[in-house]
Amino acid sequence: MQIIPAIDIIDGKCVRLTQGDYDQKTIYNSNPLEVAKEFEDAGLQRLHLVDLDGAKAGAIKNWKILEAITKATSLVVDYGGGIKTEDDLRTVFRSGAAFATIGSLAVKNESLFVEWIQKYGAEKFLLGADVKDEKIAVGGWLETTEIDIFSFLEKYIGYGITQVFCTDVSKDGKLEGPSIVLYEKIIHRFPDLIFIASGGVATLEDLEELKLIGCCGAIVGKAIYENRITLTELINF
Repeated sequence: MQIIPAIDIIDGKCVRLTQGDYDQKTIYNSNPLEVAKEFEDAGLQRLHLVDLDGAKAGAIKNWKILEAITKATSLVVDYGGGIKTEDDLRTVFRSGAAFATIGSLAVKNESLFVEWIQKYGAEKFLLGADVKDEKIAVGGWLETTEIDIFSFLEKYIGYGITQVFCTDVSKDGKLEGPSIVLYEKIIHRFPDLIFIASGGVATLEDLEELKLIGCCGAIVGKAIYENRITLTELINF
């Protein structure tokens, strides 16, 4: 199981939200590149970069930070938040992202996303499924839909998508442990999916449990910034 540290960006700074609430924001570092270099120096290889300004605005905002990180490190970066047009998508790839993270667009504009999958290849996308009570949430979690997670995943697996990360909104940023039951259900139903857990990881025990149920990756954010899990422990894990 691969450990994927997260950097969430608002106003160019590294922050964390609680349950996706922009009013519950903690600033951890004003220099995301510095944070990314710390991750790389510790031996981590992936990075989950989230443009929260972009997610709110519906257009990417912090691509220059992506560019700075991919130029100065060898981290494999997925970038999401506000990718709504092909211009945005091209900017993300041109700025060095290995994967474009697509969430809300996959819900609200299926035909456009499918067009991109066919044009750029399904392997260039990381599908983000934000979930509240097994229903998909969109728009930086500000809106819950009636689409259930299982039919959503089934549809996009049919289009060739192979990697998905799933965030239980009720768990995110609360350090109360991940959504093991939900993830088990998803992995059981889609055993060939490269499934990445996201949200709620607070301890090494949480990571052990995610590994045990068959997660291919785990995104870790707040637990690192609050020193619940050290970078050394992550590497040893």
